[in-house]
Amino acid sequence: MLSILKNAGSTCLIGSAIGGILISCGSNAQKNKPNRKPNVIVVLADDLGYGDVSGYGAKAIRTPNIDRLIDQGLRFTCGYASSATSTPSRYALMTGLYPWRNKNARILPGDAPLIITPDMETLPRLFQKAGYVTGAVGKWHLGLGTGSIDWNGHIAPGPREIGYDYSYIMAATNDRVPCVYVENNHVDNLDGNDPIKVSYVQNFEGEPTGKDNPGLLKMHPSHGHDQSIVNGVSRIGFMHGGKSALWVDETMAEVFSSRVKSFIDKQGDQPFFLYYGLHQPHVPRIPSENFAGESGLGPRGDAILEADWCVGELLDYLEAKGLIENTVIIFTSDNGPVVDDGYKDDAVEKLGDHKPAGTLRGGKYSLFDGGTRVPFVVQWRGAVTPGVSDAMVCQMDFYNSFARFTGQNTDSGKDSQDVLDAFLGKSGTGRTELVQEAQGKLAYRQDEWAYIPSYEGAAFSQWTNTDLGNSPEEQLYNLDSNIGETENLAKSNPSKLEELKKRFEEITRNR
Repeated sequence: MLSILKNAGSTCLIGSAIGGILISCGSNAQKNKPNRKPNVIVVLADDLGYGDVSGYGAKAIRTPNIDRLIDQGLRFTCGYASSATSTPSRYALMTGLYPWRNKNARILPGDAPLIITPDMETLPRLFQKAGYVTGAVGKWHLGLGTGSIDWNGHIAPGPREIGYDYSYIMAATNDRVPCVYVENNHVDNLDGNDPIKVSYVQNFEGEPTGKDNPGLLKMHPSHGHDQSIVNGVSRIGFMHGGKSALWVDETMAEVFSSRVKSFIDKQGDQPFFLYYGLHQPHVPRIPSENFAGESGLGPRGDAILEADWCVGELLDYLEAKGLIENTVIIFTSDNGPVVDDGYKDDAVEKLGDHKPAGTLRGGKYSLFDGGTRVPFVVQWRGAVTPGVSDAMVCQMDFYNSFARFTGQNTDSGKDSQDVLDAFLGKSGTGRTELVQEAQGKLAYRQDEWAYIPSYEGAAFSQWTNTDLGNSPEEQLYNLDSNIGETENLAKSNPSKLEELKKRFEEITRNR
């Protein structure tokens, strides 16, 4: 069955076809490319909160390019990462599996082995089977190699071994060594006469650290982040050599953006899947001079403006190439926000009335909803009707949803659910439940209810000023009536508490 959808300058026929979704657009840009499979791009911001986007209600900062996605796409009010930290949520996105099922899916050091084994079924491999060229550009943070990496040779396994035809990545995060780009299986621009050495145990002789040489720093740590100095910033871990390959923080956005454009340009008429991992607004927040001081919120706000620019560059390029109407674009974030995450960058002092998590409680590292509920937008011009959806969806659901999208079997045995109809705006119903993870601890969301088991530990982080969700008492919240999770209903509604607790224990029993 075909349906006809119209937008400015084009008419599209959308329907089922053997092998997946069929699309034929009548715009000038697409008229000579009938029935081409739609491209798919996932843009994943880093530490961007539910309240950091003007299209989600932010007043102190404007994100016009992300708002372009929202205005012409479907904005989800209940879109989730699986986890409140980076590595676990990326693991879930790539594999369709809850990260807490893998004990290695935790915040990784920069020299950690790859935690997705090459024999696993992954999201990029799913697209490869459907005839797509696959690419990964930007932040990785899923590990590389098998445990002893030679940064001067062939680095494997990595993105290629789990389904990416092309990759241009940072190994971990911008606050961790090694501070180099890895293209496919090799460090980019490496001088063989200046080999790289990396350690997370001890420093190398003669290498200055931020702890002992604060005068060499242009940005100082607030906690941790006081080891090897690269580009005037001390990082986590120790590094020696590789001077020609070191990144410059101020140009990182431009470097990744250019690689995204190059990947798209090389595909011609071949459909592609692209994972674009933004590094903003993760620390250290050192945007280009075009954005430094522009937000009024300090480097964190400036980094958000730079991330928004990256989105704008992507949209403009797709439009210029005539691909925008045949490309599904998903924009989201790996976890909730954090303001002070290890550097003295005025983010706290200049925050003002801005609320990075919006009306939500918690943020990065938190079991509260602010840790995992994030901006989540799907745009497919002419096919997805712009609007707002309250359907509960998760990045983990990409696997089974795009399996059906590409005409493949969705009975994968994964935790991913097929919510394709919700992603495409054909249904207001998504998943009904989700187990959320934060630093190894779990919480549970079912419909409008949130359940947090009793946990030992600090309720509030003195380092990041985040409500972590730890409490000796069980917690129960109705998010429809109390989205800020301030009224614990565990004692006043014991039947609902027991109902959710029982289901939560059923799901997590074999953890």
